[in-house]
Order: sequence, then structure tokens, then C-alpha cells
Amino acid sequence: MGSFSGRCHCGNLELAFASTLPAEELPVRICLCSFCRSHGARTTSDPHGRLQIVVHDPDQLIRYRFELETADFLICGRCGIYVAAVLTVGDSSCATVNINSLDSPEGFTKEALRVSYDGEGEAGRIRRRKENWAPIIWRST
Repeated sequence: MGSFSGRCHCGNLELAFASTLPAEELPVRICLCSFCRSHGARTTSDPHGRLQIVVHDPDQLIRYRFELETADFLICGRCGIYVAAVLTVGDSSCATVNINSLDSPEGFTKEALRVSYDGEGEAGRIRRRKENWAPIIWRST
């Protein structure tokens, strides 16, 4: 199992990502939407893994939604770093991780798949995320 830690620049948002795969085998995606392009995001996820997000100062957590508003893109309000996107349906949540917010992003060597979800409807987007994103555990300090 791969174990990866990360955080935003100031440390307000911390990540602990556990995967059934090592970094070099995890998928790497570069989304072509304006949000991801402007943040230089490279994302990964493992539906068989898990992601723990620790929020030290909830007042400094920005949950940004755009387009279909199906996910919260988590940004630190203090340092501006985008760390993950979270889909919540009912009592369950799943997420994709911004690889660039992890402590060792250089280990993710798989060729990045450039993706565009422009033609995807709300139901299809939710289904894709539920099938591919990692289950999430929230923690506050």
C-alpha cells in the first residue's frame, strides 16, 4: 500500500492519502478546465484507498464550487493552495487529490492523461467520481 502525506503551504489543510498502489502506478490526470489549469493541478485517486483531510482552522477552508456544483474544491483561505476536490452524496464522501500538494509529488511518474469533462452531465459526473475517487475521512483539530 502506498502512503502519502501533504498539506497546503501554510499547513492549515493536511492530507494523508493511503492507496492500494504505489505512486508510480497511480493514475495521473491533468484536467483542462480553467480552474485546474490556473492551479497547475495534477490529480490522482484510488477508489480502494482512503484520504484523510485534517482542517486546523475551519474558518480558513474555502469550499469552491463551479459549473455543475457537484464537488467542493478545497482551497486554503490563508495560502491559496488547492489540495483536493470532494464529492459528498448522502453520508459518504470521496475525493481526488492534487498531487502537487503532496510532500513527494515527483514519485507520481505515470504519464498524465489530459482530460476534459465539458460534455459530461451531472449524473454522469457524480457516477464517475463515486467509482474512481477515494473514500474520505474528515478531521478537525
